[in-house]
Amino acid sequence: MTTDIETPRLRLRRFTADDEDLLVDLDGDPAVMEFLTGGKPTSRERIRHEVLPRLLGYYERWPHWGYFVGEVLSTGAFIGWFAMRPKNGYPDDVPELGYRLRRSAWGHGYATEGSLALIDKAFNEWGATTVIAETMAVNTRSRNVLEKCGLIHVGTRHDEWDDPIPGTEHGEVEYAVTKDEWLARKARFLG
Repeated sequence: MTTDIETPRLRLRRFTADDEDLLVDLDGDPAVMEFLTGGKPTSRERIRHEVLPRLLGYYERWPHWGYFVGEVLSTGAFIGWFAMRPKNGYPDDVPELGYRLRRSAWGHGYATEGSLALIDKAFNEWGATTVIAETMAVNTRSRNVLEKCGLIHVGTRHDEWDDPIPGTEHGEVEYAVTKDEWLARKARFLG
């Protein structure tokens, strides 16, 4: 079982069934959900019966991959979540990085700090050969975080959506970094 991960300012821990309210609050903010649902909140019912069970299910399948609650070390305040998990269609050693932070946590470097910790763990302890990530092309804040973490833009794709949200027409951008690339440059990012 993975223990907590600590950075200079954050603690990343596994989700528990008691974290439902944290997810309801996070996914209830239209600004947080802008590039995911066009700002529509996720219902408590969906979080209780779909989202939280899915997050907890990762821990049963893998000893290290999954979702992590992000908390400020000094206060214990919830800032959102981070993920390093297998992506459908990819082997387990090519996990996908993700994060979703409360609006109050934006602009403080938390997304970069938590992501760097997970990338380093993925390559140095968990057997990753490549880390991937994706976001909407118009999500410049998230793209900036990925680039600060050493991921490289490798492509843009245009998916068909039943209910497209604003910006979808610009596509999804894909980022990646291999273990060799990370090891050669990690001092620059972990400085």
